[in-house]
Amino acid sequence: MATVPSSPRPEAAEHLKSVALRLFAQRGVDGVTVRQIAEAAGQKNHAAVGYYFGSKEELVRAIIVDGARRIDDQRNAWLDSVEARGGPRTVREVVEGLVRTSIDHDPPEGGECYNRFVVGLALAHRQTFMDALEGRWNSGYLRCFAHVRRLMPQIPAKEINQRLLFMGSALGSILAAREGELADRSRPHPTWSADATLGRIARSLTAMIELDD
Repeated sequence: MATVPSSPRPEAAEHLKSVALRLFAQRGVDGVTVRQIAEAAGQKNHAAVGYYFGSKEELVRAIIVDGARRIDDQRNAWLDSVEARGGPRTVREVVEGLVRTSIDHDPPEGGECYNRFVVGLALAHRQTFMDALEGRWNSGYLRCFAHVRRLMPQIPAKEINQRLLFMGSALGSILAAREGELADRSRPHPTWSADATLGRIARSLTAMIELDD
């Protein structure tokens, strides 16, 4: 029977999360086993995921919450700073803030993966994603949307909500594509790695919100 360490090591648990995030982003949650996660993390004990997290499902939940909390903290800090200066003053400013705060500026080993992970998870296991968030870790997102509504009072609530829904879906997909390209270390990706690209993404997404019928 497999044995487990007598005392948990937080760094081992964090390493497992980082490795699992990368594998889930590449293959999807259903395409990765706990054994593969343990092996990729250098764990000889294949029961490591169960030991540290209880189950694969709980590991997935922990990864969801970690990333959502980190993004929400970034987003709220940005909003606090902008609001203190009397902003945001344009929809473009709001959207660019959304884009830039969705980027992991301190990515785990293996590079940025969270947007790819979330987009794939939301397609296959949306309820798992929503249950893990428990209605939390999206306060910054909602604050951004409130500013868009404030800046576009002429648009009926139902229509602006629909535009924001489309924009949010596009944002996740574009950033997931960006992460996928940057994960390819075999060649440079000047378009996706350029900071200016984030601004161009924001311009495109802003057009989805400000479009004229």
